[in-house]
Amino acid sequence: MAEKFYIHTFDNGLTLLAERLDHVVSAAMCLAIPAGAGRDGGDKAGAAGVMSEWMFRGAGDRDSRALNDALDSLGCHHDESVHSTSMQLSFALTHQNCWKAMEIYGDIVRRPTLAAGTFEPCRDLALQDLAGIEDHPSRKCSMELRERFYPQPFGANAMGTSKALAAMTDESIRAHTQRHLTPHGSILAVAGRIEWEPLLAWVGDIFGTWEGSTLEEITPEDRPGGITQQTKDTAQVQIGLAYAAPRISDEHYYPARVAEMVLSGGMSGRLFTEVREKRGLVYSVGARYRGMKEAAGMFVYAGTAPERAQETLEVTVAELRKMAAGVSDDELARAKTQLKSALVMQGERTSARAGGLVGDWRLLGRLRSLDEIAAAIDAVTTGKVREVAEAYPAENFTAYFIGPEPLDTGCLQ
Repeated sequence: MAEKFYIHTFDNGLTLLAERLDHVVSAAMCLAIPAGAGRDGGDKAGAAGVMSEWMFRGAGDRDSRALNDALDSLGCHHDESVHSTSMQLSFALTHQNCWKAMEIYGDIVRRPTLAAGTFEPCRDLALQDLAGIEDHPSRKCSMELRERFYPQPFGANAMGTSKALAAMTDESIRAHTQRHLTPHGSILAVAGRIEWEPLLAWVGDIFGTWEGSTLEEITPEDRPGGITQQTKDTAQVQIGLAYAAPRISDEHYYPARVAEMVLSGGMSGRLFTEVREKRGLVYSVGARYRGMKEAAGMFVYAGTAPERAQETLEVTVAELRKMAAGVSDDELARAKTQLKSALVMQGERTSARAGGLVGDWRLLGRLRSLDEIAAAIDAVTTGKVREVAEAYPAENFTAYFIGPEPLDTGCLQ
């Protein structure tokens, strides 16, 4: 069934995107506000994460408990996340309750209470989350790798730093919140069983008079890059690698996503087969494409025992570089099926579709249908996969390792 897209930009700079899905009974909203970690900066590192928690501690005429009760009574499944360039607030529920939930979110975004008495619990939760990352080395490895791979501040850690979090006050974060909660550059996407004209009028009533400052453009700096080894007495070694990949606007994008599936598409992926199945080197290994408007990369992770870490690193890098020699017809067919299957399953979830609309608008300035994406995947050939491996070779790695002994990184050269 052909997608039905709608687009409108309000005078205050808020862009509304919508997709009507006739085959579902739910609706989902995703609101992306340009208040991401990349705007936090040194003494405000982690502010966006604290903001996203604090906004839900009371809004409009509801206190924290009443706000949570109101969302729960609607059967609202909601999520808040902070990315480098945006804070995203999203919910999904039955379409009949969409309008009531959106009214509540209007209060959360435009009229958060930000009471002094509710600030410290929000900040303390952020401090606990940051401290807890030391108990999750794979998560820390991934976070540190992103910080080093992307141009700053696009790789900024949304968790912040303990020093910055501890120094935050309700006054400083209240001012930070009020400045960064702005309609200028914000995107509100709705997907599901909706009617466009009523939706447009409803969003106009709730968000059309929302006011705020125009935020300055973020100027990217050089990416840190390099190879970092954290020596730590651990029973496992964390290996994180990243190298350049095409952005979504690049002609090589879809071949790169197919290549990702060849490398890490389930138990038939090359990394799983060669590193885990044949050699038994790791308990976990995989590759994942991660892209943003400013840069994109192929991120590779392996977790292994210290005595197997060196061989794991060398075998993994060798498999990445073998992509330049091409892939078989069977591998291509399997990878394309896996990628399309993931997209179809994603397309059946209204929350994923709403998030996809936001991503398309931010990264491409237009909306893609599932049919367009499927056709682009179908058009990928073995030759195009080889071309992307040659254009974006597994070289110039950014690497982060955690383990008891440093690894020999000669294979990365």
